[in-house]
Amino acid sequence: MAVCDLRYFGDPVLTTVSEPITRFDMTTETLVADLLDTVEVPGRAGLAAPQIGVNLRAFSYHVDGVIGYVLNPEIVELSDEARERAEGCLSIPELRFPVVRATHAVVRGVDLRNEPVVVDGEGVLAQCLQHETDHLNGTLFIDRVRRDRPDRRDRLARAIRWPWRRPLDTA
Repeated sequence: MAVCDLRYFGDPVLTTVSEPITRFDMTTETLVADLLDTVEVPGRAGLAAPQIGVNLRAFSYHVDGVIGYVLNPEIVELSDEARERAEGCLSIPELRFPVVRATHAVVRGVDLRNEPVVVDGEGVLAQCLQHETDHLNGTLFIDRVRRDRPDRRDRLARAIRWPWRRPLDTA
């Protein structure tokens, strides 16, 4: 339907727990179409509904040429093996920090017909599934940055300005 404007750090929708989708109608179809159109912009791996201002449990993903979506997703499996890798977020542009994520993740949810959907991911897809599900729980990736290392804690404190200003803002 449309490539939607993004919400940025400081917007309360990004730290609010999203509501489950209970109606599977044209409004939900429009939301999914918007999520898919918006995640297809080059350089994007995942997008949660709150990032476009919608407080519902839905996300889209675009990893290794595979595009999809999940409604009412829940992480049902995480590997014991985890890896620290650089992570960023469309809602906090130009900021990347190492985050520890499971190397394998399984998300269970439903599609537009309220039929079960399972997405099983390794590597970048596993990271994306965890990141987007976090968004739906009101958690940002910066909440997962290890603050026990002074270099990261200090760099994060310098990087985050309140209120967050998008790179194109001049005020």
